[in-house]
Amino acid sequence: MKHIKFNKTVCGVDFLLNVIDTDTGDADLMSEELYTTDFFQIVFVNQGKGTLLLNDQTIEIKANDVLFISQHQKHKWHFEPDSFNATFLVFQEDFLNDFFSDQYFTYRLMYFYQIDSPLFLNLPSDAKDQYISQLKEIKQELVHVQTDSVHLIRSILYYVLTKLNRTYSEEYKISATDTNNSIALQFRKLVEQNINTKQRVEDYAEMLKVSRISLNKAVKKQFNQTTAEFLKARLVYKIKMELIYSNKSIDELAMEFNFSESNHFSRFFKAQTGLTPSNYREDYQNGSS
Repeated sequence: MKHIKFNKTVCGVDFLLNVIDTDTGDADLMSEELYTTDFFQIVFVNQGKGTLLLNDQTIEIKANDVLFISQHQKHKWHFEPDSFNATFLVFQEDFLNDFFSDQYFTYRLMYFYQIDSPLFLNLPSDAKDQYISQLKEIKQELVHVQTDSVHLIRSILYYVLTKLNRTYSEEYKISATDTNNSIALQFRKLVEQNINTKQRVEDYAEMLKVSRISLNKAVKKQFNQTTAEFLKARLVYKIKMELIYSNKSIDELAMEFNFSESNHFSRFFKAQTGLTPSNYREDYQNGSS
C-alpha cells in the first residue's frame, strides 16, 4: 500500500500546510490505488462523479461535498477524471497543533478520528464557494509570503476549521462539547497512539495521573460515553480495519492487539459486533458488511 508524506519542498511553501487545486495539483492525492498519508485532508468538491473509499465507508461524490480524511486513513478514489474538480486543504497534525499553540487542536474537531458519523458534508453551493474563496486567500499568502502572512493564514484557517466543525456537529446531531476539557482530549490523543496495546481504563488513568473516576467523568462529559465504551469502540474499529485491509491471520491480529490467546480475541470481537473476526472479514469481502 502506498504511503504519501507531506513534502513542503514539492509543494513550494514554507508551512506544513497547502491548498491544492486538482487542475494544477498533485495527482498522487487523487490516486485510484489504496493509499494512506501522514497529513490531514479536507476536500471541497466543486463538481464530481464517482466514489471515495474511506476506511470502511464508500462515499458517493457529489458537487458541493466536503470530505474529511484523517492522517493514516486508508482511502482510494474512483471517479471520471473530466468530471472531477476539487480543492484540497492539507496539513500535518503537529503543524496545526503548533500553529494554534494547542497540542490537542485536531482532537477538538469532530470530523477527524470520527468512527460513528459520515466523513463528509454536503453544503449549499454558496457556502462551499465561500470556503473556496477563503482557501484561495490562504494560497495567495503561502505563495507570496509577507511579514504578516502567518497571522492572516492563522485567522482564516481557524475560522474555516471551526466553522466546519460547528456545521458538522449540527448536521450529525453531535452534542456540543467542553473545549477546555483537557483530560478528555489528552485521553483521546493517547488512545489514538496506544489502543493496539493498551485497552484498560487503568492504563490511561495511570498515564494521565488521574483517578478512574475523574477520567470517566471527563470522558463522559466530552464524548457522552464511558471510558470503557470509548476504548471498546476504538479498539473494534482498529480491528475492523486490519480485517479489511490486511492478510494477517487471526492469531497474528490477536498478538498485535495484545490478547493472550486468539480465542479471547475472537470472543471479544463477537461480543461487540455479533460476528467472529473471520466471519466479519468474509462478509466484507463478499459485500455483506
